[in-house]
Amino acid sequence: MSESTIRRDLDFLESEGEARRTHGGVFFTGKASSIRQFEDRREGQWDRKREVALAASNLIEDHETLLLDGGSTAYELARHLVGRPLQIVTNSLPVANLFASSEQVDLVVLGGWVHTRTSVALGPYANEMLSSLNVQKAILSIAAADHRGYYNSNLLLVETERAMMRCADQTVLVADSSKFGKSSLARLCKLDEVQTVVSDVELPDKSKDELQKAGVELVLAPKASESESSQQESKGSASEHEAAE
Repeated sequence: MSESTIRRDLDFLESEGEARRTHGGVFFTGKASSIRQFEDRREGQWDRKREVALAASNLIEDHETLLLDGGSTAYELARHLVGRPLQIVTNSLPVANLFASSEQVDLVVLGGWVHTRTSVALGPYANEMLSSLNVQKAILSIAAADHRGYYNSNLLLVETERAMMRCADQTVLVADSSKFGKSSLARLCKLDEVQTVVSDVELPDKSKDELQKAGVELVLAPKASESESSQQESKGSASEHEAAE
């Protein structure tokens, strides 16, 4: 197999989220047989989740200490972080599985009762462990958000996410635009208790106004097609510059 063929295959696998190239190697970031809880969610909003995850990855510096929860958007973000030098704390078994073989990552996995549908550790044991930790950024997913605050659908999850917020210097919420203008069972916190929200460009204007009035830093991810076009233009400009030299 030629080098150009291998490069094309890797380009394809990376575009599909199945692999991530790093300096001197390639990491598998695709589905594993033991990670099934996200399979039924790959329809509908998944492209938006990937766009949000990519935008969120640009907010993270190498060597930071991060806490990632078990949401599907946080999992997509984790895929972008594989191979980077980071300290990762997580209550998500799927997220932990991504980093378990990475020599660049210091991994801490929270214990507790494991919710079978999502494979995340919740409850008093997880919360107690969080009380002794400090992270620079806690990256959380939500089920809904409206003018009163952010929500999730599981009471134990909300308690654990509150503990995550308390141990973080900064809380970043990652949520596609379909989550806004809605409520759910348990309110996590008020809008102004979160420092940064990463969503996509289809976020309703009403939600934008509510977040900005609350003093929240709002990051809107461009559509994947727009991002790819921008990257191609940058590569084209770079090639023209090299040719001119």
